[in-house]
Amino acid sequence: MLIPDLSLTALRRDYLRRRRTPRGVIEEILSRLSTFQDNPIWISRVPDAELRVRADRLAAQDPAGLPLYGIPFAIKDNIDLAGLPTTAACPAFAYRPTCSAPVVERLIAAGAIPMGKTNLDQFATGLVGVRSPYGVTRNAFDPDYIAGGSSSGSAVAVAQGLASFALGTDTAGSGRVPAAFNGLVGLKPSRGLLSTRGVVPACRTLDCVSIFARNTVDADAVFQVAAHFDPADPYARELLQTPAERRARFLFGIPHRDQLEFFGNQGAARAFQDAVDQVQRMGGEAVTLDFTPFLAVARLLYEGPWVAERYAAIADFIQRQPEALFPVTRAIIEPATQLSAIQAFEAQYQLQTLKRQTDALLAGLEFIVTPTAGTIYTLAEVEADPIRLNANLGYYTNFMNLLDYSAVAIPAGTQNHGLPFGVTLFSFAGCDRRLLAWAEAFERAVEEPGIDLLVCGAHLSGLPLNSQLTERRATLVEATRTAPCYRLYALAGGPPLRPGLVRDEANGAGIEVEIWRLPLAALGSFMASIPAPLGIGTVEVESGRWVKGFICEPYALATATDVTTYGGWRAYLASR
Repeated sequence: MLIPDLSLTALRRDYLRRRRTPRGVIEEILSRLSTFQDNPIWISRVPDAELRVRADRLAAQDPAGLPLYGIPFAIKDNIDLAGLPTTAACPAFAYRPTCSAPVVERLIAAGAIPMGKTNLDQFATGLVGVRSPYGVTRNAFDPDYIAGGSSSGSAVAVAQGLASFALGTDTAGSGRVPAAFNGLVGLKPSRGLLSTRGVVPACRTLDCVSIFARNTVDADAVFQVAAHFDPADPYARELLQTPAERRARFLFGIPHRDQLEFFGNQGAARAFQDAVDQVQRMGGEAVTLDFTPFLAVARLLYEGPWVAERYAAIADFIQRQPEALFPVTRAIIEPATQLSAIQAFEAQYQLQTLKRQTDALLAGLEFIVTPTAGTIYTLAEVEADPIRLNANLGYYTNFMNLLDYSAVAIPAGTQNHGLPFGVTLFSFAGCDRRLLAWAEAFERAVEEPGIDLLVCGAHLSGLPLNSQLTERRATLVEATRTAPCYRLYALAGGPPLRPGLVRDEANGAGIEVEIWRLPLAALGSFMASIPAPLGIGTVEVESGRWVKGFICEPYALATATDVTTYGGWRAYLASR
């Protein structure tokens, strides 16, 4: 089935050019809803008539004046939307709020149109997406597989083209695992950046409102509207965001090979290695980390006293109506009454010690990359073994909020049976937009056709003409050397000084070079900027591979200086 392009970029472009209207987009979505009657994505929906009124009201406004003008979105049903009940997937718990959560109000004020409330694992307890009395939301790619939880409905609504973006929540991975399983971007912001007032808490000290989107640009646009300090939220905070910039060369962390866990899913293992290779082609150098302290923190979330926070969030309700809880949900939360204050303090001390260790590992790295989830399961597999398999899905996610890190989950190819696979980039709190910038670069590198281009002089990283590459969204693939059969010359003229690379099989040497991946769409304008006597030819590198790269016409050597003995352009410049 063809899924319409409801991305923010597409809708905003069409609105500004008057090619589409909010009313037309809403009618388009309403016409598709019947297709998903057998998939319980929604718990409640905004009435059709109200959606039309909201859309028509926007028609009188200028699309350029509202950043989310006419953008339809979905809301996880543990977040308040005035006029619809908030159930947290527990009918007996439901209440009808008189006002929307502040994060929802900000989105609506920016022009977004709420479509309704989405299904979830009851009380946001679970990563599987099957623990709901309203039914099991089906994976957008294969209905025999889980959609992931707890924000299952929010993710599937976006993946199936019923919303441009969706709000979820994330305490242990609920805003990331469903993104990975449905081919989406899942932004888990730093704690406190998005108000959690008007959200049914799971663990109040850890909860984050998360964002599902089709791409990183959309996620960033929503984040910029939604992130706002709420003085009435006792857990809100203002964090200075690190600049959303990217460097040509950087370090990133990955878990030690022996600590990578794919639970027998070789397709996921291959996809993760492909993703790591892609980050390296972007200029990254992988640093292997001992992941032991991260994994120790992950175990604290459910094996430690933080499960008592889940009990505290609904203590009055569970004491009055314990039978109203989904059996698996009750089995997880109810034992918290046996935990002591002593255990809580001991766990806090342990967490603080572990955080010192993980912060030290993260220091100096742009980010750490892990699988978002090591595997995916069928509905039947989860039904047969719900607790253990749910725990497996949290292997790479459960530590994140306890350690106060920001994270973004992004699509990264496919795993077994052609199902989506995703990786997560994470860093310190306040790095949200910086992570999104890296994630966007990863998206482009994966999706955009490009050509590898060898440079040997002023286009090298940090040198005067490198901007001609970076402004065309080129990414560094590797620093290497040519095969030992080239000579390097400093050409007459300048500035900037320019090199000439010439093949000489009899008297050549290996020359330091860089290989950049240039989008094909930018190749023409780049080549037009190359002056004679330089041109693009085919150059052999030390691995034996041949790539397109800068060469020099021989006539220019008569007035050039041979600088081959320096081994590269940087060394030659340093000698002057």
